[in-house]
Amino acid sequence: MSSLTLHDVRITGAEGSRNYINDEYGALSWLLTKDHKRIAILYLISITIMFLLGGSFAVIMRVELLTPEGDLLTSDTYNKMFTLHGIVMIFFFLIPVIPAILGNFILPIQLGAKDFAFPKINLLSWYLYIFAAAVGLYVIITGGVDTGWTFYTPFSTQYSNTHVIGVTFAGFIAGFSSILTGLNFIVTIHRMRAPGLTWYRLPLFVWALYATSVVMLLATPVLAITLVMLMFERFTGIGIFNPAIGGDPVLYQHMFWFYSHPAVYIMILPAMGVASEVVAAFTRKKIFGYRFVAFSSLGIAFLGFLVWAHHLFVAGISVYSALIFAFLSFFVAVPSAIKVFNWTATLYKASVSWATPMLYILGFIGLFTIGGVTGLFLAALGLDIHVHDTYFVVAHFHYVMVGGTVMAYLAGIHYWWPKITGRMYNEFWARLAALLVFVGFNLTFFPQFILGYLGMPRRYHAYAPEFQVLNVMSTAGASILAVGYALPLIYLGFSLRFGRKAGVNPWGAVGLEWTTSSPPPKHNFEETPVVTWDAYDYPAMMKAVGETQNV
Repeated sequence: MSSLTLHDVRITGAEGSRNYINDEYGALSWLLTKDHKRIAILYLISITIMFLLGGSFAVIMRVELLTPEGDLLTSDTYNKMFTLHGIVMIFFFLIPVIPAILGNFILPIQLGAKDFAFPKINLLSWYLYIFAAAVGLYVIITGGVDTGWTFYTPFSTQYSNTHVIGVTFAGFIAGFSSILTGLNFIVTIHRMRAPGLTWYRLPLFVWALYATSVVMLLATPVLAITLVMLMFERFTGIGIFNPAIGGDPVLYQHMFWFYSHPAVYIMILPAMGVASEVVAAFTRKKIFGYRFVAFSSLGIAFLGFLVWAHHLFVAGISVYSALIFAFLSFFVAVPSAIKVFNWTATLYKASVSWATPMLYILGFIGLFTIGGVTGLFLAALGLDIHVHDTYFVVAHFHYVMVGGTVMAYLAGIHYWWPKITGRMYNEFWARLAALLVFVGFNLTFFPQFILGYLGMPRRYHAYAPEFQVLNVMSTAGASILAVGYALPLIYLGFSLRFGRKAGVNPWGAVGLEWTTSSPPPKHNFEETPVVTWDAYDYPAMMKAVGETQNV
């Protein structure tokens, strides 16, 4: 097959062969597809549904917390609300959202590949996700679960009479979807890069997905084993975690957090990759310290396995262990700080375009920084003892996961939407939504830092009257946040039919995904591209564009 240089690729037409949307017809062709782009769309639909479901549980909780009395929900029902909110949002939204949707669609195109290394396994990953989600929905419909999303023992193994086995089985199956996705990403990145696309020419989004995939492969099996042991103990009554029959509940916490703290980086590393892509595109500059940003992703993946026990500072571990894990928890902030400083250095003296993706990323940088800094408070032994299991922890977690992952996801979906659909969206409504999300988020969660420091415990449906004003502020912010999240569903859906055509490269960005048609053809490229430029090499791009115009 012939090859294309940067110049040649730029002038190949956007009106190429039939694209992935209209190449085949009928629902069955979608359900049996091996095209990574179609699988990404299937993930987009299913994950969005789970996001709306998980968000509805949060709305119910915030309405309950408008008043100090538990006058809307009983304590048992409230326990189920926050449990289901956590399970759905973490296992079925936050963990898969960027890798499964944006990674699935964009990664092979950024590599110059026709598809993933294992297209059938890619489809199997989606079916496993759907099966796990279906089991989770069955649990919700038939009464829910009340253990909290962490399934802490011995409550989950002995005292809870809800559907613990069903929901842990759903988590077990969802884990296999993550493992297969990570395997596919790693093999594809190693084996299917276009000619000339060396490691140091890879987009930073690819580096981030690579580091994420390593964590998926190494950490997720630990969660699978832990959940199997929990189900086995509940079935048989053999003591593993329950101290009443010879088990150790702290062992469960060690095993659960050995996965679940690295899982935080499964959620945030892809978001950091999106941030690098968007910052480079809308500043027209190379990312400052490209190699530092790339290797900081691998550093986060490695150090993320060494800090799990900071979740156990009040669980009875030794003081010496706590000191070591406190130090490591401070140290893991270093590679994250490298990324923030390098993005900031890239923005310095840049001519920044205030397009919607950039607005979301600026919000991401601010919110993630607040979440990261408050994480250092929780790594400090004295402060952690004071704010443990309070709303301070809730606020910190949401600043990292929602302020980080969701803001970056919204940036990514707006950035690559023209490439995915071939259509542009309404910029006014998109910017308004970004503003509402940022304002609503801060109004929702910043008061919770104060609530937690003052001593309001999380997971309570009734609270002391002096906390009401801050809770009302939080619920008001959640209302604004809900509107901000609803708007993209409307204007992005509207753009599918009425949006103006996007063209090959509406942002003037650099990367192989911007050299093929919008939407891409079924096999991504008409001819195999050859990469002769460095990542984010805007001077080379500008030169090539000038040559194209002269032609």
